Amino acid sequence: MNRSKESGVDRSKLVGGSGETGADFLQLDAADAPPGGLTDWLARRLREAVADGRLPAGSRLPASRVLAAELGVSRGVVTDAYRRLAESGQLAGRGRGGTVVVALTPTQPPAAPQDAPLAAPQEVPSPRPAPVLFRADPGPEVFDHLRGTPARIDLTPGVPDLAAFPRAAWLRAERAVLDGLAAHDLGYGDVRGAPALRQAVAHWLARNRGVRADPDEVLVVAGTAQALALLGRALERAGITEVAVEDPGSLGARQHLAHWLAATPPVPVDAEGIRVDALRATGAPAVLLTPAHQYPTGVVLSGERRRELLGWAAEGGLVIEDDYDAEHRYDRPPLPALRAELPDRVCYAGSVSKLLAPALRTGWLLVPPRLHDAVLDAKRFADLGNPVLPQLVLARLMESGELERHLRLLRRRHRRRRDAVIAAVRTHLPTATVHGAAAGLHLMLTLPEELGCSDTELATAALARGVKTQPLSWHARLPYPPGLVLGYAARSPGEIAEGVAVLGELVRRAGRRPAAR
Repeated sequence: MNRSKESGVDRSKLVGGSGETGADFLQLDAADAPPGGLTDWLARRLREAVADGRLPAGSRLPASRVLAAELGVSRGVVTDAYRRLAESGQLAGRGRGGTVVVALTPTQPPAAPQDAPLAAPQEVPSPRPAPVLFRADPGPEVFDHLRGTPARIDLTPGVPDLAAFPRAAWLRAERAVLDGLAAHDLGYGDVRGAPALRQAVAHWLARNRGVRADPDEVLVVAGTAQALALLGRALERAGITEVAVEDPGSLGARQHLAHWLAATPPVPVDAEGIRVDALRATGAPAVLLTPAHQYPTGVVLSGERRRELLGWAAEGGLVIEDDYDAEHRYDRPPLPALRAELPDRVCYAGSVSKLLAPALRTGWLLVPPRLHDAVLDAKRFADLGNPVLPQLVLARLMESGELERHLRLLRRRHRRRRDAVIAAVRTHLPTATVHGAAAGLHLMLTLPEELGCSDTELATAALARGVKTQPLSWHARLPYPPGLVLGYAARSPGEIAEGVAVLGELVRRAGRRPAAR
């Protein structure tokens, strides 16, 4: 007796007379089954999906009644197919949990069709070697590899204390936003950013960075990385294909600009910041700077250099100001942003990645009027604007004072961790020189020239011992001493001391070897 009623059935009439015989699940179409072979066909298709990974272990299959209705077949066809796979150990019924996949490969692989030629044996490809992480010439994928490489003690720079994220305050703000949200507020937002956040950013910059801006000047972006990408496209459209960068300076920022522009000539940085005379010598029409806390040296642009730079900009130069780590200061007075003094010649970028979390992917960009439309076009065609709901929550945190309270808590915590890393360096790395301790979330260490190995080799050896950091040479194209860039915000004082002790041991070992030629 054929319980499935597979033969003599006009399947084109089983779904409301519409002729539909297909399901979204695995793109199954009962019209593909041979006459009288529905159950065999369905069981084979399910086995194939389990074998090739489309149905991994733990996947839940549709209820038999639902799948039968979608395929336009009797329910018995589906239950019989499920039973066959259950008997071979690939599926299991879990009561209310439904039918789930419990094995990745069939106990007995399905036989090849009689008319199908046997496949020629294939060589098993040898495993790809793991990428060399700390190469001297890192490519744009290096930060993806670095983030994905586990380490017992992660001292890479650029990561805030993610455990300190104000979850309770965020949830309160989120509930308040949702309670007051109308249905139409859930549609597409303004490509420039939610008006509430643009106003909150304008108020934040006026209070904390000395920047006076109208909310209409603020463009909400997906972090400083996107700000640089949008500027790269807009500058190229304006005929500017060269942007000078600080050296040493952020490898990541340089890579973002270099993706869009023809050249990023290096300009040396000394104890007072970027050398404006060297900037003039490059002939570049624009420059990317981190004046409040230069990355990675930690230098603050001096008053004299600031005046020289603004003079260069007033003569026609364009400054891209990455206000990196500006809020995280411990032993120095606040300094206003460059944008506050020459708004028509300064593009200003900031974000909450170091204040709250990089996962929010939220920042802001202010540009001179002549670049505004081109940058806005680039944003529009990139993503139609940032997600609206997180913007509204962030705006509420900013306007309520919660973000400033959070910043005060972070400063106290980060100061203790900064002090811990300095003490550990004095104990375990006495030959190292510490730079940039007055502010920020990282320190730069320079090591003796006679180290005995390169800083990339030192970083590689440290990672093998479970300590992750960044070699200073990644961020320098001009001659510079070997060194390391250590982030401390995300680690406890005990972890910091342990990680620096490992680095100290490796440096001592390297010092006992002949210097590399």
